[in-house]
Amino acid sequence: MNRSDLAKLLQSVRSGKTGIETALNRLKHLPFEDVSYAHIDHHRHLRHGMPEVIYCEGKTLEQVAGITMRMLKAGSDILATRASEMVYKAIRKIDRRAIYHKASRAIVIQDKKKALTSGIVLVLTAGTSDIPVAEEAAVTAGMLGSTVQTVYDVGVAGIHRILSKRETLDSARVIIVVAGMDGALPSVVGGLVDKPMIAVPTSVGYGAGFQGLAPLLTMLNSCASGVAVMNIDNGFGAGVLAHRINLLGER
Repeated sequence: MNRSDLAKLLQSVRSGKTGIETALNRLKHLPFEDVSYAHIDHHRHLRHGMPEVIYCEGKTLEQVAGITMRMLKAGSDILATRASEMVYKAIRKIDRRAIYHKASRAIVIQDKKKALTSGIVLVLTAGTSDIPVAEEAAVTAGMLGSTVQTVYDVGVAGIHRILSKRETLDSARVIIVVAGMDGALPSVVGGLVDKPMIAVPTSVGYGAGFQGLAPLLTMLNSCASGVAVMNIDNGFGAGVLAHRINLLGER
């Protein structure tokens, strides 16, 4: 905790907004808290502008619940990704504010919703089957404070669909394009806009797609310039990067 953050915490205690016990708890577990199965990084929001995110796959219900409780005690917002409905029910018992975004399998708990940006993060998908990954990106960017707009199922199999969205493309500050199969949509969009663009390959498609490897290679070899490429199915990473780019425009 730097001097500025410490001063803010002390001022919050003096004004009565933060209790002494809560303040002591925050100081006690900085910069991280060791709970044997995890080292919870309570300082991450100071370095990255966002809290540590709970990736739920591979963790037990008890582990996810334990991490969630300790992060909430430290005053952190919660974003849990790749969460099942069972995980959501467990977290909901801890905090009734928990919201489950079913399409993306993401859980969000926020004490106070952040002010939204004037700049728009636009999330596009080639097909309807790409929506879960796209929603993970949209929920992530929205939770961090970006204004998010989505346009789904506008892939190259019907090129007129994306061409009809030209005004929407032009209104965005950052564009995320999510596609499986041949992964061609980012190249098409990249040839139409002058915006920062993030391509996300998905594991959607038949056997020759090799569980997302084919669209990944297509995006890496895109003839459109200025296209950043995320790992397969990494909607979360795309949402974080898009939000950070969006914030630069706000400044």
